[in-house]
Amino acid sequence: MMNYTAKYTKIDTGYMGQLIEWPEVVTEGKDLEDCRAMLRDALKEMILAYKDLGKEFPLGNALIEQLQAEVEHVHQAT
Repeated sequence: MMNYTAKYTKIDTGYMGQLIEWPEVVTEGKDLEDCRAMLRDALKEMILAYKDLGKEFPLGNALIEQLQAEVEHVHQAT
């Protein structure tokens, strides 16, 4: 059993989900639960495709850490 780390980003149409360790596994859903289900399905399909192609799966089990940064004087690029 391999664990992969999902990242969810709020977008105009709902949520985008992507696996940190396997960036090619990406999808969108109308809400968070829909996106989670779509991401699980996308992962299953990618595993099947990699098996068919004889490719190795990316390693899972990434360590994700949030870092704080003071942004008072930082401007976003336009």
